[in-house]
Parts: sequence; C-alpha cells; structure tokens
Amino acid sequence: MEPNKVQSEGGLNVTLTIRLLMHGKEVGSIIGKKGETVKKMREESGARINISEGNCPERIVTITGPTDAIFKAFAMIAYKFEEDIINSMSNSPATSKPPVTLRLVVPASQCGSLIGKGGSKIKEMRESTGAQVQVAGDMLPNSTERAVTISGTPEAIIQCVKQICVVMLESPPKGATIPYRPKPASTPVIFSGGQVRADPLAASAANLSLLLQHQPLPAYTIQGQYAIPHPDLYCPSKPSAVDQAPPVGYAANPLYPPRTDHPCFPWYVPTSPFEVSFSLYL
Repeated sequence: MEPNKVQSEGGLNVTLTIRLLMHGKEVGSIIGKKGETVKKMREESGARINISEGNCPERIVTITGPTDAIFKAFAMIAYKFEEDIINSMSNSPATSKPPVTLRLVVPASQCGSLIGKGGSKIKEMRESTGAQVQVAGDMLPNSTERAVTISGTPEAIIQCVKQICVVMLESPPKGATIPYRPKPASTPVIFSGGQVRADPLAASAANLSLLLQHQPLPAYTIQGQYAIPHPDLYCPSKPSAVDQAPPVGYAANPLYPPRTDHPCFPWYVPTSPFEVSFSLYL
C-alpha cells in the first residue's frame, strides 16, 4: 500500500495503491463477459483496477486512486462477490449464506501496526465493524508481504478496509518491500506409457534437477560396432512384448548370431530394432 499526495473528496490528502489476492474464479467474476464488469467498476469508482497477467492459480488485483475511489471499488467488488454467492446457493441445499471474503496483500513491516499491542488494534476493528480479520503469520512465497483476510457482509468489509487504510497510512512500510508474484501453474506432460511429469519449462530448478535424476536409462550403449544391452533394462532370455527385436547388434546378442551369408558381413552389424528386423529378411 503506497500513499502519494493527492487531494481527494474523502478528506485524506492521499491516493492509495491496494493489492488483492484472488483465485481464478474470483478474477473471472471481476472481469465479466468481454471485460464489461471491470470496465464498469473502473468508470463508476474512478479507481484504476489492474489484474496481473499469466496462467496462474492466483492473480493480483491492484486498485489505485484517491481514498473515496478505493472505497467505491471495494464496495463494488464485495457486492459482486455477494451476488455470486447468492447465485451459487440457488442450486445448493445450503441454508446459511457464507460470508464474503477478500484477501489483501500487505507489507509484513506494517502488519505489526495492524495487529496492535497484544492484538488490541485488530480486536478493535473486529468489534467496531463486525468483520472477521486475520493476518497470516507467514510471508507469501518469495516476498516480504503477508495476506490479510477480511470476511463478513459487504458493509462490514467496506468499513474494515477504511480502518485498515488509516492504519497503513499512519504506519508506512519500513525498508524495501519485495512484492508477491504468483507463480504459473506447472503443466503436466503425459508420456505414451501413462507416466506424468511436470513440464521442465515451468518447473523450478529444484524440481527440474529431481526430474533429471529420474530419467529412464538408455536401453543399450554403443561400443565400437556393437550395441551392448543395458543389464538393468534388457534380459536376452525374456525379450519385452513391445520390442520383440531387441535393439542390440548380432555379435552382442546370443539370440541372433552373426549371419556369415550377409552380403556386408563382417562389416555390417545392425544396431537398431528396425535394422535387426530388416536384416532377418535379407
């Protein structure tokens, strides 16, 4: 949350930047069909609403503007989520309506002021607004920010956000803030044998290293003219059902002794399944 000097109608001479963490379904609700919903929110609130790009399970929604515009944007988002909850309950046997939930992303250096001494500040916000407020104990991955979860009615959430903004303005962040950036989802790769592995391009360095450690061993190795079968993968007495013509050369395979009548013997030694199969008919 970054304050800058700007005159606003709400009495605070600041403009704010507040970041929200949302799941893909929530982002889809905010964007709307062909972007109509988010466009309407921008026009009616006067706030700038930007949504992070990328194929990620979570997205960052950044809201920037004067305090009055920020509060209008939050109100529109909260009421939209409540509308989604009501619509989802029409086909559900549930009788009690779940609360609206928003997740703010706040620099960890400001969370102490938000909680207050002995939890006094966060307790005060809960009691005065009726909203549930929870500050995550751990920082978000690869960042110096924490998630602050607000749950309740849209009215309670709006009042709670106002109080959080006041606290954040009174206690600016200390030091540099490393913002949280959601990572793209790893796309699985399915091999012909049914094996599933993470996409190496989307995997982290650690996962990629682990992936490489479990690559299948080669079925055979080349030594000069000959293909020598790997002892852990091929047993000459029990050829696999998939590869009835083992990928080894005649001189190295007791099941297929060298053919002295071959026109290229002794210089020709087949080293691939195709060559082994083909040479049997020469």
